[in-house]
Amino acid sequence: MSAGCRRTRLATLTKVPGMSIPTAHWPAQRLLEYELMNTQRSTLQSTASARLRRLSSLAFAVAFACSAAFAQQPAPAAGAPAAQPPAQSAPQAAPGAAPLAAPGPGSNTDTGTPTIHVGVNEVSLIFTVTDKHGHYIANLGQNDFTLLDDQKAPERVNSFHQQINLPLRVGIVIDASTSIRSRFQFEQQSATEFLLDVLKAKSDRAFVMGFDVTPTVTADWTNDQDALETGINKLQPGGGTALYDAVYVACRDKLLGSRGPEPVRKAIILISDGDDNQSRVYLPEAIKECERAETIIYAISTNWTPSRGPGDKILQQLAEETGGEVFFPPSVEEMAASFKNIEEELRSQYALVYTPADFTTNGAYRTIYLYCYDRRYTVRAKKGYFATGR
Repeated sequence: MSAGCRRTRLATLTKVPGMSIPTAHWPAQRLLEYELMNTQRSTLQSTASARLRRLSSLAFAVAFACSAAFAQQPAPAAGAPAAQPPAQSAPQAAPGAAPLAAPGPGSNTDTGTPTIHVGVNEVSLIFTVTDKHGHYIANLGQNDFTLLDDQKAPERVNSFHQQINLPLRVGIVIDASTSIRSRFQFEQQSATEFLLDVLKAKSDRAFVMGFDVTPTVTADWTNDQDALETGINKLQPGGGTALYDAVYVACRDKLLGSRGPEPVRKAIILISDGDDNQSRVYLPEAIKECERAETIIYAISTNWTPSRGPGDKILQQLAEETGGEVFFPPSVEEMAASFKNIEEELRSQYALVYTPADFTTNGAYRTIYLYCYDRRYTVRAKKGYFATGR
Protein backbone atom coordinates (compact mmCIF):
# COMPACT_ATOMS: atom_id res chain seq x y z
CA MET A 1 0.00 0.00 0.00
CA SER A 2 1.38 3.43 -0.93
CA ALA A 3 2.28 6.01 1.74
CA GLY A 4 -0.61 8.24 0.69
CA CYS A 5 -3.13 5.46 1.13
CA ARG A 6 -1.73 4.57 4.57
CA ARG A 7 -2.05 8.23 5.70
CA THR A 8 -5.63 8.44 4.40
CA ARG A 9 -6.64 5.20 6.21
CA LEU A 10 -4.97 6.29 9.47
CA ALA A 11 -6.67 9.67 9.32
CA THR A 12 -10.00 7.92 8.82
CA LEU A 13 -9.43 5.62 11.81
CA THR A 14 -8.42 8.39 14.20
CA LYS A 15 -11.63 10.35 13.53
CA VAL A 16 -13.68 7.64 15.40
CA PRO A 17 -11.82 6.96 18.66
CA GLY A 18 -14.82 5.13 20.20
CA MET A 19 -14.72 2.34 17.62
CA SER A 20 -13.45 -1.07 18.68
CA ILE A 21 -10.13 -1.01 16.86
CA PRO A 22 -6.99 -2.67 18.28
CA THR A 23 -4.92 0.02 19.93
CA ALA A 24 -1.79 -1.68 18.68
CA HIS A 25 -2.52 -0.13 15.26
CA TRP A 26 -2.95 3.42 16.71
CA PRO A 27 -0.18 5.97 16.39
CA ALA A 28 1.80 6.72 19.56
CA GLN A 29 0.41 10.27 19.95
CA ARG A 30 -3.16 9.02 19.69
CA LEU A 31 -2.48 6.33 22.29
CA LEU A 32 -1.20 8.93 24.72
CA GLU A 33 -4.26 11.13 24.15
CA TYR A 34 -6.59 8.15 24.72
CA GLU A 35 -4.87 7.12 27.96
CA LEU A 36 -4.97 10.72 29.23
CA MET A 37 -8.66 11.00 28.41
CA ASN A 38 -9.46 7.77 30.32
CA THR A 39 -7.43 8.91 33.31
CA GLN A 40 -9.24 12.27 33.46
CA ARG A 41 -12.63 10.56 33.14
CA SER A 42 -11.83 8.18 36.04
CA THR A 43 -10.59 11.07 38.18
CA LEU A 44 -13.73 13.09 37.56
CA GLN A 45 -15.96 10.11 38.39
CA SER A 46 -14.08 9.39 41.63
CA THR A 47 -14.23 13.05 42.68
CA ALA A 48 -17.96 13.26 41.97
CA SER A 49 -18.65 10.05 43.92
CA ALA A 50 -16.63 11.27 46.90
CA ARG A 51 -18.45 14.62 46.90
CA LEU A 52 -21.81 12.85 46.69
CA ARG A 53 -20.92 10.59 49.65
CA ARG A 54 -19.81 13.61 51.72
CA LEU A 55 -23.00 15.50 50.90
CA SER A 56 -25.15 12.46 51.84
CA SER A 57 -23.31 12.04 55.16
CA LEU A 58 -23.65 15.73 55.93
CA ALA A 59 -27.38 15.71 55.13
CA PHE A 60 -27.94 12.65 57.36
CA ALA A 61 -26.01 14.23 60.24
CA VAL A 62 -27.99 17.47 59.98
CA ALA A 63 -31.31 15.59 59.88
CA PHE A 64 -30.35 13.43 62.90
CA ALA A 65 -29.23 16.46 64.90
CA CYS A 66 -32.46 18.32 64.13
CA SER A 67 -34.64 15.37 65.15
CA ALA A 68 -32.67 14.82 68.38
CA ALA A 69 -32.90 18.50 69.23
CA PHE A 70 -36.62 18.47 68.60
CA ALA A 71 -37.11 15.43 70.88
CA GLN A 72 -34.99 16.82 73.72
CA GLN A 73 -36.25 20.41 73.62
CA PRO A 74 -40.05 20.17 73.71
CA ALA A 75 -42.05 23.26 73.07
CA PRO A 76 -43.96 24.78 75.99
CA ALA A 77 -47.73 24.90 76.04
CA ALA A 78 -49.31 27.86 74.31
CA GLY A 79 -49.30 30.97 76.44
CA ALA A 80 -46.85 29.51 78.95
CA PRO A 81 -43.17 30.45 79.34
CA ALA A 82 -40.64 28.00 77.99
CA ALA A 83 -39.23 25.59 80.55
CA GLN A 84 -35.81 26.70 81.76
CA PRO A 85 -32.93 24.30 81.18
CA PRO A 86 -32.24 22.30 84.34
CA ALA A 87 -29.36 23.35 86.52
CA GLN A 88 -27.12 20.32 86.89
CA SER A 89 -27.47 16.82 88.30
CA ALA A 90 -30.49 14.63 87.42
CA PRO A 91 -31.00 12.06 84.68
CA GLN A 92 -32.03 13.30 81.26
CA ALA A 93 -35.71 13.08 80.41
CA ALA A 94 -36.54 10.15 78.20
CA PRO A 95 -36.54 10.83 74.45
CA GLY A 96 -39.94 11.95 73.26
CA ALA A 97 -40.97 13.26 76.68
CA ALA A 98 -42.74 16.60 76.62
CA PRO A 99 -44.09 19.02 79.22
CA LEU A 100 -47.48 18.08 80.55
CA ALA A 101 -50.04 19.49 78.16
CA ALA A 102 -52.55 21.99 79.43
CA PRO A 103 -55.63 20.35 80.93
CA GLY A 104 -58.49 19.83 78.57
CA PRO A 105 -61.92 21.47 78.75
CA GLY A 106 -63.65 20.99 82.06
CA SER A 107 -60.42 20.23 83.93
CA ASN A 108 -58.83 22.43 86.55
CA THR A 109 -55.49 23.55 87.92
CA ASP A 110 -55.38 25.35 91.23
CA THR A 111 -53.78 25.49 94.66
CA GLY A 112 -56.92 25.44 96.76
CA THR A 113 -58.85 22.53 98.20
CA PRO A 114 -59.90 20.68 95.06
CA THR A 115 -62.73 18.34 94.29
CA ILE A 116 -61.10 15.77 92.06
CA HIS A 117 -63.07 13.17 90.17
CA VAL A 118 -61.43 10.16 88.57
CA GLY A 119 -63.28 8.57 85.69
CA VAL A 120 -62.96 5.24 83.95
CA ASN A 121 -59.49 4.63 82.47
CA GLU A 122 -58.07 7.68 84.21
CA VAL A 123 -55.01 7.59 86.45
CA SER A 124 -54.70 9.58 89.68
CA LEU A 125 -51.07 10.26 90.55
CA ILE A 126 -50.07 11.71 93.93
CA PHE A 127 -46.45 12.88 94.10
CA THR A 128 -44.03 14.92 96.17
CA VAL A 129 -41.19 17.24 95.08
CA THR A 130 -38.14 17.86 97.29
CA ASP A 131 -34.77 19.56 96.96
CA LYS A 132 -31.45 17.90 97.75
CA HIS A 133 -31.89 18.74 101.44
CA GLY A 134 -35.27 17.00 101.60
CA HIS A 135 -37.28 20.23 101.81
CA TYR A 136 -40.67 20.10 100.15
CA ILE A 137 -41.11 22.28 97.07
CA ALA A 138 -44.51 23.83 96.51
CA ASN A 139 -45.96 26.16 93.86
CA LEU A 140 -44.55 24.36 90.82
CA GLY A 141 -46.67 24.51 87.69
CA GLN A 142 -47.82 21.85 85.30
CA ASN A 143 -45.26 22.85 82.67
CA ASP A 144 -42.46 22.14 85.14
CA PHE A 145 -43.00 18.39 84.71
CA THR A 146 -42.88 15.77 82.02
CA LEU A 147 -44.72 12.46 82.21
CA LEU A 148 -44.48 9.13 80.39
CA ASP A 149 -47.02 6.37 80.96
CA ASP A 150 -45.94 3.02 79.55
CA GLN A 151 -43.23 4.98 77.65
CA LYS A 152 -45.82 7.24 75.98
CA ALA A 153 -47.00 10.76 76.68
CA PRO A 154 -50.53 10.78 78.15
CA GLU A 155 -53.46 11.33 75.84
CA ARG A 156 -54.51 14.32 77.95
CA VAL A 157 -54.13 15.82 81.42
CA ASN A 158 -57.49 16.26 83.11
CA SER A 159 -56.46 18.10 86.26
CA PHE A 160 -53.38 19.30 88.13
CA HIS A 161 -53.40 20.52 91.73
CA GLN A 162 -50.78 21.91 94.10
CA GLN A 163 -50.69 21.43 97.88
CA ILE A 164 -53.66 19.13 97.85
CA ASN A 165 -55.82 18.38 100.84
CA LEU A 166 -57.49 15.18 99.70
CA PRO A 167 -59.12 12.86 102.25
CA LEU A 168 -56.63 10.58 103.99
CA ARG A 169 -56.78 6.80 104.27
CA VAL A 170 -53.93 5.90 106.63
CA GLY A 171 -52.96 2.52 108.02
CA ILE A 172 -50.75 2.47 111.10
CA VAL A 173 -48.90 -0.86 110.84
CA ILE A 174 -46.70 -1.54 113.88
CA ASP A 175 -44.16 -4.30 114.36
CA ALA A 176 -45.18 -6.04 117.60
CA SER A 177 -42.57 -8.80 117.48
CA THR A 178 -40.19 -9.61 120.30
CA SER A 179 -37.31 -7.77 118.61
CA ILE A 180 -38.78 -4.32 119.41
CA ARG A 181 -40.05 -5.03 122.94
CA SER A 182 -37.67 -2.57 124.66
CA ARG A 183 -38.93 0.47 122.73
CA PHE A 184 -42.52 -0.56 122.04
CA GLN A 185 -44.20 1.78 124.52
CA PHE A 186 -42.54 4.86 123.03
CA GLU A 187 -43.55 3.74 119.53
CA GLN A 188 -47.16 3.49 120.66
CA GLN A 189 -47.04 7.00 122.11
CA SER A 190 -45.52 8.50 118.94
CA ALA A 191 -48.08 6.78 116.70
CA THR A 192 -50.95 8.09 118.83
CA GLU A 193 -49.63 11.66 118.65
CA PHE A 194 -49.24 11.35 114.88
CA LEU A 195 -52.88 10.35 114.42
CA LEU A 196 -54.00 13.23 116.62
CA ASP A 197 -52.07 15.64 114.41
CA VAL A 198 -52.74 14.25 110.96
CA LEU A 199 -56.46 13.35 111.06
CA LYS A 200 -58.10 16.74 110.70
CA ALA A 201 -61.10 16.56 108.39
CA LYS A 202 -64.23 14.51 108.98
CA SER A 203 -63.48 12.67 105.74
CA ASP A 204 -60.11 11.34 107.01
CA ARG A 205 -59.96 7.72 108.15
CA ALA A 206 -57.33 5.46 109.74
CA PHE A 207 -56.94 1.91 110.99
CA VAL A 208 -54.42 0.23 113.31
CA MET A 209 -52.72 -3.09 112.63
CA GLY A 210 -50.09 -4.87 114.68
CA PHE A 211 -48.10 -7.86 113.51
CA ASP A 212 -45.79 -10.52 114.81
CA VAL A 213 -46.33 -13.95 113.26
CA THR A 214 -49.75 -12.84 111.98
CA PRO A 215 -51.27 -9.39 111.33
CA THR A 216 -54.08 -8.26 113.63
CA VAL A 217 -56.38 -5.26 113.15
CA THR A 218 -57.04 -3.66 116.54
CA ALA A 219 -58.93 -0.60 115.23
CA ASP A 220 -60.86 -0.59 111.95
CA TRP A 221 -61.49 2.40 109.66
CA THR A 222 -62.53 5.38 111.76
CA ASN A 223 -61.73 9.00 112.53
CA ASP A 224 -62.52 8.51 116.21
CA GLN A 225 -59.27 9.41 117.96
CA ASP A 226 -60.18 7.51 121.14
CA ALA A 227 -60.90 4.32 119.22
CA LEU A 228 -57.60 4.59 117.35
CA GLU A 229 -55.64 5.23 120.56
CA THR A 230 -57.32 2.24 122.17
CA GLY A 231 -56.34 0.11 119.17
CA ILE A 232 -52.71 1.16 119.48
CA ASN A 233 -52.63 0.46 123.21
CA LYS A 234 -54.07 -3.03 122.69
CA LEU A 235 -50.91 -4.14 120.90
CA GLN A 236 -48.54 -6.33 122.90
CA PRO A 237 -45.06 -7.32 121.67
CA GLY A 238 -44.12 -10.98 121.30
CA GLY A 239 -43.44 -13.69 118.73
CA GLY A 240 -41.74 -13.74 115.33
CA THR A 241 -41.94 -11.24 112.49
CA ALA A 242 -44.08 -11.55 109.35
CA LEU A 243 -43.51 -8.09 107.84
CA TYR A 244 -44.32 -8.92 104.21
CA ASP A 245 -47.53 -10.68 105.21
CA ALA A 246 -48.64 -7.63 107.20
CA VAL A 247 -48.05 -5.22 104.30
CA TYR A 248 -49.76 -7.57 101.86
CA VAL A 249 -52.83 -8.09 104.08
CA ALA A 250 -53.14 -4.38 104.93
CA CYS A 251 -53.24 -3.49 101.22
CA ARG A 252 -55.43 -6.38 100.13
CA ASP A 253 -58.01 -6.30 102.92
CA LYS A 254 -58.07 -2.65 104.00
CA LEU A 255 -56.74 -0.32 101.29
CA LEU A 256 -57.60 -2.01 98.01
CA GLY A 257 -61.33 -1.64 98.61
CA SER A 258 -61.20 1.96 99.86
CA ARG A 259 -61.42 3.42 96.35
CA GLY A 260 -64.32 5.69 95.47
CA PRO A 261 -65.39 8.11 92.73
CA GLU A 262 -63.13 10.77 94.26
CA PRO A 263 -59.45 10.02 94.85
CA VAL A 264 -57.98 9.79 98.33
CA ARG A 265 -54.42 9.73 99.60
CA LYS A 266 -53.72 6.20 100.77
CA ALA A 267 -50.68 5.55 102.92
CA ILE A 268 -49.23 2.98 105.28
CA ILE A 269 -47.11 4.22 108.17
CA LEU A 270 -44.87 1.21 108.80
CA ILE A 271 -42.95 1.07 112.09
CA SER A 272 -40.46 -1.80 112.09
CA ASP A 273 -36.81 -2.82 112.02
CA GLY A 274 -37.43 -4.40 108.61
CA ASP A 275 -36.53 -7.96 109.62
CA ASP A 276 -38.78 -10.79 108.46
CA ASN A 277 -38.59 -14.44 109.47
CA GLN A 278 -42.17 -15.73 109.26
CA SER A 279 -43.87 -14.40 106.10
CA ARG A 280 -45.53 -16.67 103.56
CA VAL A 281 -45.45 -14.07 100.78
CA TYR A 282 -42.31 -12.58 99.31
CA LEU A 283 -41.24 -8.94 99.21
CA PRO A 284 -42.09 -8.43 95.49
CA GLU A 285 -45.61 -9.74 96.14
CA ALA A 286 -46.10 -7.27 98.99
CA ILE A 287 -44.91 -4.40 96.79
CA LYS A 288 -47.22 -5.41 93.94
CA GLU A 289 -50.18 -5.49 96.30
CA CYS A 290 -49.32 -1.93 97.41
CA GLU A 291 -49.29 -0.87 93.76
CA ARG A 292 -52.66 -2.51 93.14
CA ALA A 293 -54.07 -0.68 96.16
CA GLU A 294 -52.39 2.59 95.03
CA THR A 295 -50.84 2.94 98.49
CA ILE A 296 -47.67 4.78 99.50
CA ILE A 297 -45.49 3.38 102.27
CA TYR A 298 -43.73 5.65 104.77
CA ALA A 299 -41.41 3.52 106.87
CA ILE A 300 -39.82 4.44 110.20
CA SER A 301 -36.87 2.23 111.11
CA THR A 302 -36.53 1.09 114.72
CA ASN A 303 -32.92 0.06 114.18
CA TRP A 304 -31.02 2.51 116.37
CA THR A 305 -27.54 1.15 115.61
CA PRO A 306 -25.13 3.41 113.65
CA SER A 307 -24.88 0.97 110.73
CA ARG A 308 -27.68 0.06 108.34
CA GLY A 309 -28.80 -3.55 108.54
CA PRO A 310 -30.53 -5.79 105.97
CA GLY A 311 -33.91 -4.82 107.41
CA ASP A 312 -33.25 -1.15 106.66
CA LYS A 313 -32.70 -2.01 103.00
CA ILE A 314 -36.06 -3.80 102.97
CA LEU A 315 -37.80 -0.74 104.39
CA GLN A 316 -36.09 1.47 101.83
CA GLN A 317 -37.20 -0.76 98.95
CA LEU A 318 -40.81 -0.80 100.18
CA ALA A 319 -40.85 2.99 100.42
CA GLU A 320 -39.10 3.78 97.15
CA GLU A 321 -41.11 1.35 95.01
CA THR A 322 -44.39 2.84 96.23
CA GLY A 323 -43.38 6.52 96.07
CA GLY A 324 -42.85 7.02 99.80
CA GLU A 325 -39.86 7.56 102.04
CA VAL A 326 -38.01 5.78 104.83
CA PHE A 327 -36.84 7.57 107.98
CA PHE A 328 -33.96 6.54 110.21
CA PRO A 329 -34.33 8.36 113.54
CA PRO A 330 -31.06 8.13 115.53
CA SER A 331 -32.89 7.21 118.72
CA VAL A 332 -36.35 6.24 119.92
CA GLU A 333 -36.80 9.77 121.28
CA GLU A 334 -36.39 11.17 117.73
CA MET A 335 -39.21 9.06 116.31
CA ALA A 336 -41.70 11.89 116.83
CA ALA A 337 -39.70 14.02 114.37
CA SER A 338 -40.09 11.33 111.71
CA PHE A 339 -43.85 11.33 112.21
CA LYS A 340 -43.78 15.12 111.86
CA ASN A 341 -41.95 14.82 108.53
CA ILE A 342 -44.57 12.39 107.26
CA GLU A 343 -47.35 14.74 108.30
CA GLU A 344 -45.65 17.63 106.47
CA GLU A 345 -45.26 15.56 103.32
CA LEU A 346 -48.90 14.50 103.32
CA ARG A 347 -49.81 18.21 103.27
CA SER A 348 -47.27 19.15 100.58
CA GLN A 349 -48.24 16.82 97.75
CA TYR A 350 -49.38 17.38 94.18
CA ALA A 351 -52.26 15.59 92.47
CA LEU A 352 -52.40 14.82 88.76
CA VAL A 353 -55.24 13.07 86.93
CA TYR A 354 -54.62 12.04 83.33
CA THR A 355 -55.84 9.73 80.60
CA PRO A 356 -53.12 7.37 79.35
CA ALA A 357 -52.52 6.80 75.66
CA ASP A 358 -53.41 3.39 74.22
CA PHE A 359 -54.97 2.27 77.51
CA THR A 360 -56.58 -1.16 77.72
CA THR A 361 -57.91 -2.80 80.88
CA ASN A 362 -55.88 -5.98 80.46
CA GLY A 363 -54.37 -6.05 83.94
CA ALA A 364 -50.87 -5.43 82.61
CA TYR A 365 -48.35 -3.42 84.59
CA ARG A 366 -47.72 0.07 83.16
CA THR A 367 -44.67 2.04 84.19
CA ILE A 368 -44.78 5.71 85.19
CA TYR A 369 -41.94 8.16 84.59
CA LEU A 370 -42.48 11.60 86.14
CA TYR A 371 -39.67 14.11 85.95
CA CYS A 372 -39.12 17.74 86.97
CA TYR A 373 -37.21 19.86 84.48
CA ASP A 374 -35.40 21.72 87.26
CA ARG A 375 -32.64 19.29 88.18
CA ARG A 376 -32.34 20.71 91.66
CA TYR A 377 -35.58 18.93 92.53
CA THR A 378 -36.48 15.27 92.93
CA VAL A 379 -39.94 13.85 92.26
CA ARG A 380 -41.20 10.96 94.37
CA ALA A 381 -44.10 9.02 92.87
CA LYS A 382 -45.17 5.44 92.40
CA LYS A 383 -43.25 3.56 89.73
CA GLY A 384 -46.32 2.20 87.97
CA TYR A 385 -49.74 0.61 88.27
CA PHE A 386 -51.86 -2.28 87.02
CA ALA A 387 -54.27 -1.46 84.18
CA THR A 388 -57.43 -2.84 85.73
CA GLY A 389 -59.70 0.15 85.08
CA ARG A 390 -62.19 1.41 87.65
